[in-house]
Amino acid sequence: MATQLTAEPGAAFEDDVVLLTVPADSTYLAVLRTATAGLAARLHFALDEIEDLRIAVDEACAMLLAIASRDTELDCRFAVTQDALTVEVSVSTVPGARLPAESSFAWKVLTQLTTEASSEMTGGRATIRLLARRVDPDQP
Repeated sequence: MATQLTAEPGAAFEDDVVLLTVPADSTYLAVLRTATAGLAARLHFALDEIEDLRIAVDEACAMLLAIASRDTELDCRFAVTQDALTVEVSVSTVPGARLPAESSFAWKVLTQLTTEASSEMTGGRATIRLLARRVDPDQP
């Protein structure tokens, strides 16, 4: 399987959308962490914010890999706006799969490291969405 990186056709000029597809295997998570850091740096996120988002993406992917069907791909969609980065990761799942409860430690990590975190399971596919807004150092 090859890693695929594409820009989404028709994305608005102000918003950049990057799609990245990798095999659903933990050895490829470094690719997603690197892409996350690069895009967050482009938005001038602070180093701590970049590291928090990298950890959150890693944790979200780990949750998804635990329920991924065999030989599937992990799809990652990065939406870059003026002051925020939205990361949406999704994977095809094994029948009857469930994500950890929102009261679990994994979800507590996601909600502490991001502005917003949510998930959905539809049609044999699990998706986790993370939103990180850049902290304005001039705001109290």
